[in-house]
Amino acid sequence: MPELPEVETIRRHLAPHVEGRTLRTLEILDERWSRPLAGAELSAALEGRVIERLGRRGKYLVWEFEDEAYLLQHLRMTGTLLLDPTGAPPHTRVWLRLDDHVLAYTDPRRFGTGELALGGEAVDAFFAARLGLEPFDEEFTIAHLHALARTSRAPVKAFLLDQKRIAGVGNIYADEALFRAKIHPLRPANRLSKAQVEALRDGVIASLSAGIAAKGASIDDFRDPYGVQGTFQDQFLVHLREGEPCPRCGGAVRKLRAAGRGTYVCEKCQPKPRAVRYAAASASSARRPARSA
Repeated sequence: MPELPEVETIRRHLAPHVEGRTLRTLEILDERWSRPLAGAELSAALEGRVIERLGRRGKYLVWEFEDEAYLLQHLRMTGTLLLDPTGAPPHTRVWLRLDDHVLAYTDPRRFGTGELALGGEAVDAFFAARLGLEPFDEEFTIAHLHALARTSRAPVKAFLLDQKRIAGVGNIYADEALFRAKIHPLRPANRLSKAQVEALRDGVIASLSAGIAAKGASIDDFRDPYGVQGTFQDQFLVHLREGEPCPRCGGAVRKLRAAGRGTYVCEKCQPKPRAVRYAAASASSARRPARSA
């Protein structure tokens, strides 16, 4: 679940405590986290090195160690990092022990990963194969987004969730961005007008910025490194608000499926594309009982 704002929140909290410190021990309790490397191999490559910078790319934390060694960490659905916890938190998979701090990586569902890259070229190749530009990149222009959208016939919700196209946007922020842009999540991406693309770009950036300002959204497992919840869930415009009034027009927020995900939409403010309307009408007609002669 941690999306760009949640990962950035973790990064901002941790950076002052880890940058310039030495990683004394990296204890990997769950070997799945370090695959394809064995835990002992990853630990041996990083232990004793100074952490020069804690960065982020999309939903990845980028631990930059001296001599161009990198730990590329993805939290996936339920991962988080706790700073100087009391005792051993439930579901702890990895311990990172520094000069004067201890970090526990917890992950109930065990989907998170930690991967090693040696050298800047290896890092660039890793992300080039997995991530597009993120919305805060200066090259993420209206023209760039329009060119991307024109190559995709997928529903725009699926387009936004494709990390190879746009890095960092997940289910929450896609819903919020589409509502801000007044675009239905099932509209094909290549059918967006330039004006809609501009509204979508602005909506994505505004939603992510609001999420960062609120220190993330805590609707499941997300906590910051101090164990504190974010507050963006209190500011949702449509996400998780099924049946509640739309904050713009007062109509009811509806839940549907898009890109295989629960998706929230106000269909007065975000009109259905014609093909979707036709499909819905056809399905309704098929369910209607035949009239007797």
